[in-house]
Amino acid sequence: MAKTTATPNFDPTAAFAPFALPTVDMDALIAAQRRNVEALTAANTVAADGVKSFTTRQTEIVRSVIDDCAKAVNALMGVSDPQAGAAKQAELAKASFEKSLDSVRELTEIATKT
Repeated sequence: MAKTTATPNFDPTAAFAPFALPTVDMDALIAAQRRNVEALTAANTVAADGVKSFTTRQTEIVRSVIDDCAKAVNALMGVSDPQAGAAKQAELAKASFEKSLDSVRELTEIATKT
């Protein structure tokens, strides 16, 4: 008896047809991701500009505070009367406190804008 070695007529695509997955529009997917990256880049640019303006202003404030402290020390060194020295010290402390509050408000405004 002779054996047949013919291969059966088998179509793999027909076997998996009931399990077909939806097709993906790769061009639309790439375009959407490109828009996402562009939006993220724009947001990062705005944030970086905000951080830059904040740190620049903060540096200016620190320099101003150091200059004011040096001036205050010089002003207090020139006072020989203890009562006048205490009054001058209170005046300088009040001015320093008010300037600090203004600086904090300004930095807060810069931080909330970005």
